[in-house]
Amino acid sequence: MELNTIKPGVGATRARRRVGRGIGSGLGKTSGRGHKGQKSRAGGYHKVGFEGGQMPLQRRLPKRGFKSLALKFNAEVMLTDLERLGLPEVDLAALKQARLVKGSARFVKVIKNGELTKPVKLVGLGATAGAKAAIEKAGGSIAS
Repeated sequence: MELNTIKPGVGATRARRRVGRGIGSGLGKTSGRGHKGQKSRAGGYHKVGFEGGQMPLQRRLPKRGFKSLALKFNAEVMLTDLERLGLPEVDLAALKQARLVKGSARFVKVIKNGELTKPVKLVGLGATAGAKAAIEKAGGSIAS
């Protein structure tokens, strides 16, 4: 095999469209551009979203809201989940292994939903004020 003999595979390429080469080609005279108007001229076209001078859609619609891209890395765990888990020490890896949070989660916060009876030590997890009080009442602790 030589570099000058390499060709694309059969059917991988198409022949260029040769416009303006007579009636028989099917693309003669106006070359598939129709008659007159901005789109028929060389170099004549409009920018994306242009609606002929009418106020374009992206400017007619109201601007509102904001969606943080960091949200997909946040997760929440309830006290009832920690109770069911039954581990003395809970960290992010343990929650991922138990499938309580998604694999993409980086920041987990424990929220007060339900009761906790067993002492649990949280390592590297956040907690709401109510959840923190419930964990400490059950004899657990929160280590940052």
